[in-house]
Amino acid sequence: MEVALKVAIQYWFNLGKPEKNRFLTIRGGYHGDIFAAMSVCDPVNGMHHLFKAVLRQQFFADVPHVSFDAPWNGADIKSFADQLEAHHTEIAAAIFEPVVQGAGGMWFYHPEYVRQAKALCEQYDVLLILDEIATGFGRTGRMFACEYAGISPDILCLGKALTGGMLSLAATLTTRRVSQAFAQGEAGVLMHGPTFMANPLACAVAIESIAILEDSDWPGQVATIAHQLKTELEPCRSHPAVKDVRVLGAIGVVELHEPVDMAQIQPRLVEAGAWLRPFGRLVYTMPPYGIEPKELRVVTEAILRSLA
Repeated sequence: MEVALKVAIQYWFNLGKPEKNRFLTIRGGYHGDIFAAMSVCDPVNGMHHLFKAVLRQQFFADVPHVSFDAPWNGADIKSFADQLEAHHTEIAAAIFEPVVQGAGGMWFYHPEYVRQAKALCEQYDVLLILDEIATGFGRTGRMFACEYAGISPDILCLGKALTGGMLSLAATLTTRRVSQAFAQGEAGVLMHGPTFMANPLACAVAIESIAILEDSDWPGQVATIAHQLKTELEPCRSHPAVKDVRVLGAIGVVELHEPVDMAQIQPRLVEAGAWLRPFGRLVYTMPPYGIEPKELRVVTEAILRSLA
């Protein structure tokens, strides 16, 4: 994410527009813990409030309210559009997690929001950065979540599943339009070079992980997981403590009315045979695609029992 933000700023610098150096994002988002990335995380409910005074102030649009499978309401994009109209001369890029807000609440919102955001970015000459670190490589049922909207970003951020979680590696992808602007810039390259960039071992693991994914029936596996999650988590909806149950691809979420009591719920989950990491008001699971139905049933039953 840090690289993506730097790419966007240097892109406009290369084109002679250094004033375009701020970012527009969506409230409820989470993009990591490095300084620039912290500045585009949710400023109120995020985990970085201690650093608020020293972070660059960015522009924030309202959280999308229309859920993934609800009828689209054009008013949902108004806040985003208003921010772009007012500040596009300062904004280098818009940045958000497409369709699924992860740490911000595991919220699944309407793909039309992503499509219209892309169109608005093009209208106002602003780059679009999509954070698919949690949603990439099939997690939502599509290879990348932005495919639900039928769009491609100018910059795409990948990680986590890139190596199957075996080693730390991330990738920041750009369109040819963006990359070619660096050849003509003052420096001629992106001004970024951490010590372990393109670590050979991590890259080898990523190549093998992607090969395994491509050779598998991951769409069928994810669809099977989604069906089982919908069926087996649905009974949670009748529990008085539960506000919502939602599933998208291989992501199952039980949202409570009140914050999770970790001291109570974690031992119950472990006793039931599952290790999960609830946070906020959420008990959720993102199982591996190769999980067997009987193994996934242990997880879903553990969630149900933990609420009892």
